[in-house]
Amino acid sequence: MSSLRNVYTNIYTQATFTSPEPKDQEKIYDGSAMITETDIEGIVTFANRKFLQFTGFDKKEFVGLPHSVIRHPDMPKGLFYAMWKIIKQKRVWRGYIKSMCKDGSYFWALVYIQPKLNDKGEVVGYVANRRDAYPRSIEEVSEQYAKLQGVEHMYDPYFMNMELYHGDDLATFHGREE
Repeated sequence: MSSLRNVYTNIYTQATFTSPEPKDQEKIYDGSAMITETDIEGIVTFANRKFLQFTGFDKKEFVGLPHSVIRHPDMPKGLFYAMWKIIKQKRVWRGYIKSMCKDGSYFWALVYIQPKLNDKGEVVGYVANRRDAYPRSIEEVSEQYAKLQGVEHMYDPYFMNMELYHGDDLATFHGREE
């Protein structure tokens, strides 16, 4: 594990937050609804109560920080490159993510991220919904992620295969009937 710690500034409160030292301590996620939302730049705009309780963050401290504050250093950069590429195209991304809690412990979740659209069909943010992940799946992706660390694997096709495809109009705006 890397001991690189980052300092972030909350855009609303101007308070700084230093990422925790990662611990080799897993926190078991029970699969209950943990939802976060960000703006188009990845700044947290909402986190539900379950997410805050589970990760140990306070709402005032977490909302306004980049969502990447919970990124575990074991996660390959190529995964997030592919995720951003997919969701910016109004598509849904699905993948296994190892995230950190405020105390440095970690948890695995199967995460679905999709764009949030305004009335004009423009992307105004993103919504992440987590599900519990099967231990066997975690074991498999953990091994694969370890092989794909480093910038030389940034564009590996493995990461682009994490788009969740349900048809051409999945995340497009359909308008509302008045």
